[in-house]
Amino acid sequence: MTRRRRRRPAAAVAVVAAFALTGVACTGDGIHIQIGTSATPSASASPAVPSASPAGSVALHVQPVHTGERRSAAAMRALCVAPKPVSTGGGSAGPTPPSIQEVERQVETVRELEYLHPVKAVPVSQEQIARELTQAFDDTYPAEFYDRRTVAWQTIGVIPRDVTIRDALLAFQTGQVVGFYNPVDGELVYIGDEDLDLTERFVLAHELTHAMDDQHFDLSRLDAVAAGCRDEAFTAAIGAVEGDAQYTAAQVLTRFQDPGAGFGDVGGGGIPQGVPPFITQLQLWPYEAGQTFITSLASDGGVPEINRAITDLPTTTEQVIHPEQFPAPTPRTPDVTDLSERLGSGWGDLDVMQVGEEWLRAMLDLRLDSGTAADAAAGWNGGVYRAWTDGRETAVMSKTAWDSPGDAQEFADAVGRWIDAGHTSGFVAEPQGSTVTFGFATTEAVLDVLSSAA
Repeated sequence: MTRRRRRRPAAAVAVVAAFALTGVACTGDGIHIQIGTSATPSASASPAVPSASPAGSVALHVQPVHTGERRSAAAMRALCVAPKPVSTGGGSAGPTPPSIQEVERQVETVRELEYLHPVKAVPVSQEQIARELTQAFDDTYPAEFYDRRTVAWQTIGVIPRDVTIRDALLAFQTGQVVGFYNPVDGELVYIGDEDLDLTERFVLAHELTHAMDDQHFDLSRLDAVAAGCRDEAFTAAIGAVEGDAQYTAAQVLTRFQDPGAGFGDVGGGGIPQGVPPFITQLQLWPYEAGQTFITSLASDGGVPEINRAITDLPTTTEQVIHPEQFPAPTPRTPDVTDLSERLGSGWGDLDVMQVGEEWLRAMLDLRLDSGTAADAAAGWNGGVYRAWTDGRETAVMSKTAWDSPGDAQEFADAVGRWIDAGHTSGFVAEPQGSTVTFGFATTEAVLDVLSSAA
């Protein structure tokens, strides 16, 4: 058993959440805000209440959920919040403006498909679009739900203690929003302006690609994935969908832009302040890695390969990161058994989450160099973490599967160095064949229980 410890103030408790998303809004600086769905937790739990905490930290008091489930997969289902798609219609659809019709024709040319019916284009003001997005956000991300995952991630050490996941996601809705497409309404909501600059043209081409894919391939299929809280499969699917939109929008500019305009004119604005690097990476990953994924498929087989990926969506981030792995065999499903009784009286479940190659890579990248992080996360073959609380302390145990014992050892070594480089209390066990177990806790006593169980 290899143990790595770092003392830290005792945290408040840990968490549940699922990133259930049904639409995508695009800001003027190229950041895409994910619009989700409102829901109510299926398991019994008390709401989280922020309270005073040491300077520079946020205390979120969340209570244990007594699922009674021994296996982590069953606990994840018990804790899951099934999303309810949210309408974000911003007004009445009128005749499609000529500028949008032009971009529609360009998207049809690049995607080698035609719109099955006109896209409902709803012009709104900047204030209206901001209001629609904010209202959708409040309905989509229940505070109690995301407070739980916040405490779990704080315990692991992937986000600082002075920020919550919900606040960070809300920060992504700052800045000027050009428009978004919502599959729930089949609407393109946009700021009405006939004079499109390069950024607006790119964003509209991106959103109109979503509309095209929705009409031909039914993007509402992703709702079922989100409803099962299958984070890894959902993230991978979003990577393909957003990758197609990024690729197509770039092709629209390449083929149809003014020759005098440069790609450097697209974007600007940067990342909103207050968003931790880990969340920034997870939010931007579908667009960056997704575009690379779709570009690779297109260069191998053209538009038919893109259509294949949108028809049969990838199920792991590994497939998106490594296009040669798409499609790939189903990964293993490691199990983290219930340790609530072993942890003590009053302990219960807080969060269960699938962790894929990208989640682990983004975690390692916080403290190790990017090359080491990517190499250590490669060879992933399944992963999950499970978190518990007693209302005061938090424990998180993760179990990951790898393609080979060598891959497992490389990852375990990287996790050990990662823990050494931070300020969280954690351990990593010696690999058992191609399986690696590691965990984190808010106190040394709790960590002792976790490490002995591993």
